[in-house]
Amino acid sequence: MDKGNNKKWIAGAIAIVIVGLVIGFAIGRGGRGGSEQTSANGVQASGEVQGSGSETGGVKAQMPGVNGSNHVDAGNGADQNSNNQGNGGSAQNGTTDNSKKLSLYVSRNSTLNTGNLIAAGNGYEGIEGTGKYNYGEALQKSLLFYELQRSGDLPEQVRCNWRGDSCLSDGGDVGLDLTGGWFDAGDHVKFNLPMSYSAAMLGWSLYEDKKAYEESGQLQYALSNIRWANEYFIKCHPEDSVYYYQVGNGGNDHVFWGAAEVVELKMDRPSYKVTKDKPGSAVTAETAASLAVASIVFEKEDAAFSKECLKHAKSLFKFANETRSDAGYTQANGFYDSHSGFYDELAWAGAWLYLATGEDSYLSTAKECYKQAKDDIKWAHCWDDVHIGAALLLARITGEDTYTKVMQEHLDYWAGISAQHIQYSPKGLAWLDNWGSLRYASTTAYIAFVYSRWDGCPADRKDKYFDFAESQANYILGDTGFSYLVGFGDDYPQHPHHRTAHGPYMDNMNEPEEHRHVLYGALVGGPDAADNYQDVITNYNCNEVACDYNAGFTGLMAGLYSVYHGKTLKDFGAVETPGPEMYVEGGINVPGDDFIEIRAYVYNTSAWPARAGRNLEFRYYVDLTEVYDAGGTAENISVNGNYMQNGSVGGLKTWDEDKHIYYLSVEFPDGAIYPGGQSQYKSELQVRLRNTGGVWDNNNDPSFENMEHGGLSPETGMALYEDGVLVYGKEPAKGKNAGQTVVFTEAVNNGQNGQNGGQNNGPKVGTKSASNDAIDLSVNYDNMTATTGSLAGSMLIKNNSGNAITLSNLGIEFYFTKDEDKELTFDCYYAAVSGQSALSGVKGSYSTASGMDADTCCNITISDKGELPAGETLMVNFSIHRTDWSNLNTANDYSVADAAHIVVTDSGKVIFGTRP
Repeated sequence: MDKGNNKKWIAGAIAIVIVGLVIGFAIGRGGRGGSEQTSANGVQASGEVQGSGSETGGVKAQMPGVNGSNHVDAGNGADQNSNNQGNGGSAQNGTTDNSKKLSLYVSRNSTLNTGNLIAAGNGYEGIEGTGKYNYGEALQKSLLFYELQRSGDLPEQVRCNWRGDSCLSDGGDVGLDLTGGWFDAGDHVKFNLPMSYSAAMLGWSLYEDKKAYEESGQLQYALSNIRWANEYFIKCHPEDSVYYYQVGNGGNDHVFWGAAEVVELKMDRPSYKVTKDKPGSAVTAETAASLAVASIVFEKEDAAFSKECLKHAKSLFKFANETRSDAGYTQANGFYDSHSGFYDELAWAGAWLYLATGEDSYLSTAKECYKQAKDDIKWAHCWDDVHIGAALLLARITGEDTYTKVMQEHLDYWAGISAQHIQYSPKGLAWLDNWGSLRYASTTAYIAFVYSRWDGCPADRKDKYFDFAESQANYILGDTGFSYLVGFGDDYPQHPHHRTAHGPYMDNMNEPEEHRHVLYGALVGGPDAADNYQDVITNYNCNEVACDYNAGFTGLMAGLYSVYHGKTLKDFGAVETPGPEMYVEGGINVPGDDFIEIRAYVYNTSAWPARAGRNLEFRYYVDLTEVYDAGGTAENISVNGNYMQNGSVGGLKTWDEDKHIYYLSVEFPDGAIYPGGQSQYKSELQVRLRNTGGVWDNNNDPSFENMEHGGLSPETGMALYEDGVLVYGKEPAKGKNAGQTVVFTEAVNNGQNGQNGGQNNGPKVGTKSASNDAIDLSVNYDNMTATTGSLAGSMLIKNNSGNAITLSNLGIEFYFTKDEDKELTFDCYYAAVSGQSALSGVKGSYSTASGMDADTCCNITISDKGELPAGETLMVNFSIHRTDWSNLNTANDYSVADAAHIVVTDSGKVIFGTRP
């Protein structure tokens, strides 16, 4: 495939959903496979608390140098004692009015031990720099980025308070512990080909510039990151000819725009392996290279770990070399295909194993494989093509012209020395490709820097190669007036394409509008050939981040530090003041002379870190003095749960018996509310409290404050507890017999939704499918229930007709009942014909309809050019909802009831389905 062809593929018919999701990948050689399409619409779709749980195998990668028990936040109002996080401000909170300030939010103690770290640091330390930019700080932050990418059971001490344990069940499907490693980019798949490349590059940098890491105080962090990845690779290699090269399904993962800590609540994460019968030489050889480098850099730091790395490196190299095939490496297709083949990885790994062992057989194999590797001096060293790195190592090992000639031609082309050279942007970027332009420039700059200081580099080229390396580094760090390294300088990217850093809760790329976290040290993709750059979350070409993006850049910063030095921030970490995470808003649903019916929503927009609610309890406090004054007691109160989305009424309980203060308790199952989508991050409840004795006065009830009829307010006296600790609202003074149940729930009216008479939540719709001679159609609905915020899901339409269908002639008709006269909206989050580029012209319009269970039709059309070939599948991820996201009743919707009630037309002729 041509290197410049960034065809965008998506793995499987499930595919990626977007605008709320996505992290894309370009399939062009050296590009990042697949594609991430975005729109201005939101995505509906699906946390986890960092604890000190037990380690489940492997060596725990402790974070040296982070100690102490106090936590200091970068923002105001931080409680610096006992590791308290401090009060949050007015962060986006998921209410209908995001400008509301949740002043009743209560600070919680953090379970994350961040020591005394703060984002601003406590001044600078180390050796004063003499370079144009502070390469010490840039190196420090680039290394932190890898910690922010960690998956699994995190160390007991961390340098970030918004990342927690995640994906702790990885490998469970195959009976192994495959936790750990790095998430690839802004998504949550663990792709071992780019991951092992990135780890090998970090190891190479430490191999070249250990003194720079020592002098800058970053050695412990570099070692920790290299260990973290390679311990994971060892887990992935349970026997000689078995290697698990991927955890997580790319298509499924890209359907969800949410934090890493909650991804397991939304989907399974399958494990994929290569074996002797179905091998993957590129990924196994690249992993062998990473482990070989690790064995070298840990030889004096941890001899036992070094030995273990070398053992697995040898075994994996043998596996890769004897099979010499990528036939079993299939699940990464469309994301990280090995376009360059496997000979470059074998040459690269062979060279590193020679350096690790001194055994000539590895050098011989490296040289033999290098001859068979694709040799394109106009491309770049990257996750897919490592033949340039192999050439550099072999040049230094052998001094042979075969390799020095390649290196000089390659660097002359990139440094602008040869007559025909790479394109330069107006402001000086050596520009190779539109997808991750800075990753190529910084990695080639690192290669140029390393080669320039080798004795074998021609004298007339040393300065030119060094100047090229420095120019690319300075372009990235600020020569254009903008730093492309997040958190470095005064002006840097604010909206990187990264799910967890965004801090989402609605499965929507556009909510909240601003990122809730700073993704320190992440190198974004970068500008186009004209220096144009968009700092928007939806632009994954410019603003995506990835482990491989930072790999060569980190080495470049260490190299420049070795020349110029530069101070680092003292006590630096990605430690922030948490904003509101779990809260309540409510109002009066129905008032009466002897009762009140309240309506409330419980929200979980947690992001420090994202997590499912544990033992959540909603309380509404009442003062029953008027009931007692009239001769009654608390036992006269009836409790009727009219509607519960997923909670259960615990009844009326005592708070202060002497003062007649009681509270309504509504409890929620663990994990029921989490920041995972429109239906997951909030839960509605409607409960009526009635005095059977007749008298009732709301005005003396502590929770009645700011209650409105027909509206919702976050500033009431309602309260929310997690694990028995107040997290939002306020509570009266506690008194006698607090917590004792007085009245149990007398009835739960599942048929009525308060005064509105709506349906209860009911069973989930799930997946519906039907077929005829022309079409196979299935819809996987997004956790839809009888009352839901949207008719949403992924529709798969397979063409069985034997003839291609022109997309612009294709129509889809979805029939339902509008229920109320409210404005409707249609969102297409992602659409594509299987394995091809994402479609952008999918639209939905509404028309009136008649017939059984249908008064409205959503007409879905496609304006994109192209066809749905025979045997291929069109995937459309869609959402039909009211503009205000109020609930729809799906129980009486024609097309929801049966997939055969969805109509597909070709040039207006019905080819599938039956109209009402």
